[in-house]
Amino acid sequence: MSDSAAPRPYRSYVYAYPHKTAYRPLIDPAPSLAALWRDEPKDALSLYAHIPFCEVRCGFCNLFTRIGAPDELTTRYLDALDRQATAVREALGDRDPVRFATAAFGGGTPTFLTAGELERLCDIAEKRMGVDLRAVPLSVETSPATATADRLALIAERGATRLSIGVQSFVEAEARAAVRPQRRADVESALGRIRDTGVPVLNIDLIYGIDGQTEESWRSSLDAALAWRPEELYLYPLYVRPLTGLGRITPAADREWDEQRLRLYRYGRDHLLAHGYEQVSMRMFRRTDAAPLGPDDYACQTDGMIGLGCGARSYTSALHYSFDYAVDMREIRTIIDAYTETADFSRAEVGRWVDAGEARRRHLLQSLLQAEGMPVAGYEERFGSSPFTDFPAELGRFEALGWLDQEAPAGLLRLSPEGLAHSDGLGPELFSPSVRAAMAAYEPK
Repeated sequence: MSDSAAPRPYRSYVYAYPHKTAYRPLIDPAPSLAALWRDEPKDALSLYAHIPFCEVRCGFCNLFTRIGAPDELTTRYLDALDRQATAVREALGDRDPVRFATAAFGGGTPTFLTAGELERLCDIAEKRMGVDLRAVPLSVETSPATATADRLALIAERGATRLSIGVQSFVEAEARAAVRPQRRADVESALGRIRDTGVPVLNIDLIYGIDGQTEESWRSSLDAALAWRPEELYLYPLYVRPLTGLGRITPAADREWDEQRLRLYRYGRDHLLAHGYEQVSMRMFRRTDAAPLGPDDYACQTDGMIGLGCGARSYTSALHYSFDYAVDMREIRTIIDAYTETADFSRAEVGRWVDAGEARRRHLLQSLLQAEGMPVAGYEERFGSSPFTDFPAELGRFEALGWLDQEAPAGLLRLSPEGLAHSDGLGPELFSPSVRAAMAAYEPK
């Protein structure tokens, strides 16, 4: 099979499967959380709390977030989060011991909240859900504008082990091109305050493929980030999606842009590998001498995930569920307002059932997209079948394209460096026909 038959390298970032656009309302009746969690393992749960507020919405962002929070909206949101946490903890029951192994606060921008509000968020996690935040890895996302000393001190004192900051570019012209206005001096000051907290893991997010970006300017951002010796770095390709700021002014991606992003990706990958980092996934790089204290790409795909907040997903072995999803700002505001007014959080409202076939696909996806690959024996033990029997066409195609590592140890299914580079093209190839149909039928809001 020739390279021309390969899918485009930047189709979709597969950070969850099935994708949220494949979720649908759960009716007749909506399942109760108590029934969903009754027989689930509860000894190593993950908690994710979603804060859907930002001080500005970047031009590339299609996340579930809104700008600002007027009329004490953050207070009402935390009130609803408290009610939801109470309902979820009650649904988990007391029949089996409940223990949380990891926690994360994301968004949006959790540090949009004031220090006092962040303290309340931590109290909800601890007092309502029973998470010992000082005893488990706790990851918190922040931004240059909201990484103030009082907020950072609070979350460090409450047990944060990882702080992740979205810088995207240290080049001010590129930040403006991505509709993310910021001064480099402010970014550097925020990074200094983060390091002052002593939180053991700093993650910096960077983006490649910005209009006007060159290998030279990309290296400038990489080197500026490396100067802080972050324990982790995420390199994200720029996407231009419908209903985003850039989506309204930028034409659709073309082959030339694909090649630019691939070129910058390879440059960034090689640069980090040469500076003491190991590759964990297409996006994630970890300093080789750093302890892996925070959640990584793999963590967000595990069963036993409990999401709090109107943009958070929850995963049981049989159902992935959340609340309604939107990208358009007006729709997001409507959903957030409805969430704050919700009194009964005892049922799953929107989601998708995961049958045995989808579980196989999900396991293969979440494993294969990691640089370390997938032990075939683990797959066979879990599902009683071989991935080569279950997915002969897909794996055969990946092999023909040179995306599988022919030098991997026996019993390990692993992507080649070029396969890893094409993760965003490879991942969607493993979506089931039913998930693809549901995603195609989804009407963006």
